[in-house]
Parts: sequence; structure tokens; C-alpha cells
Amino acid sequence: MALQGQIEHLADQHKKLEDIIAAEMTHPDWDETRVAALKKQKLRIKDELERLKGSIH
Repeated sequence: MALQGQIEHLADQHKKLEDIIAAEMTHPDWDETRVAALKKQKLRIKDELERLKGSIH
């Protein structure tokens, strides 16, 4: 169950980052560097999620 909890936590973080990125990009003068860093972080979380999900099966 600890693995499932970790997966849920990462999925929640991934969704929050998605929301932050979308909100950031609605501003006319959004910061490309910040958005790029957030997207990198989101991708790392996605990769970790896929790795963890793969270890379940």
C-alpha cells in the first residue's frame, strides 16, 4: 500500500503542476523560463509515476 500512496501523491503533484503551468500561461507576460522549469519538473514526476506503475505489474 505504501507504493500506491506514493503513486497517488506523485499524481497529485503532477496535476498541481499542470494547473500552475496553465495559470502561468494565461498571463500576457508569462515567464518562459519559469514555465520551462515547471514543465521539466512535471516530466520528471511523470517518468517516476510510470516507473512506479511499471513495478506494480
